[in-house]
Amino acid sequence: MSQISAEDKLDYVKSKIGEYPNFPKEGILFRDIFGALTDPKACVYLRDLLVQYIRQSQPEVEVIVGLDSRGFLFNLLLATELGVGCAPIRKKGKLAGEVVSVEYQLEYGSDTFELQRTAIQPGQKVVIVDDLLATGGSLLAASELVRKVGGVVLESLVVMELVGLDGRKKLDCKVHSLIKY
Repeated sequence: MSQISAEDKLDYVKSKIGEYPNFPKEGILFRDIFGALTDPKACVYLRDLLVQYIRQSQPEVEVIVGLDSRGFLFNLLLATELGVGCAPIRKKGKLAGEVVSVEYQLEYGSDTFELQRTAIQPGQKVVIVDDLLATGGSLLAASELVRKVGGVVLESLVVMELVGLDGRKKLDCKVHSLIKY
C-alpha cells in the first residue's frame, strides 16, 4: 500500500471546502470548512497535516489554544494527538472562574475574548489554532490573552487564510496556514 503525500492530502482537503457566493452578504465568497469536516477522509487528512506540521515546527508545544468556536474543532484533537493540554478562548461571559479579557475589532464593531486565568501556566509554550485567518483581529486578541496569563505564543496555525485581507500583517507571532485563498 502506497503512502499518500502531504500534498495529495492537502489537495483532497481543499477539494472538499465549500464555496458559497454572496454569503453572508453580496460580494463575499464564503469558504466553508464544514464541507471538509463532513468527509471522513478529509477529516483524517486534515488531522494528519496539522499534527505533522506542529510536530515539525513546534515540538516543544505544551498547550493548544482553540478560538471560539471553530478552533474548538481542532484544539482537543491536536492536544490529544500530541499529548499536551488544550484551552479554549471564548466570547465574553462563556467561561466560569477568574478570566482575563481582551476587546478586539471586527469588520463592523468590536467583540471581547476571554481566557481562564489558570488555563495556561506562566512560561508554558502555546500554539493557537483556528479555522480561518481573515482580518487578524481574533488571532491578535488571542495572542494578547495568552501573554496576559504568562504563556509564550510559539505560533498561530490556521486551516485557511484569506490573503487579500492582510490579516497576517496585524499579527505579532509566527503564522502558518495550510490553505491560502
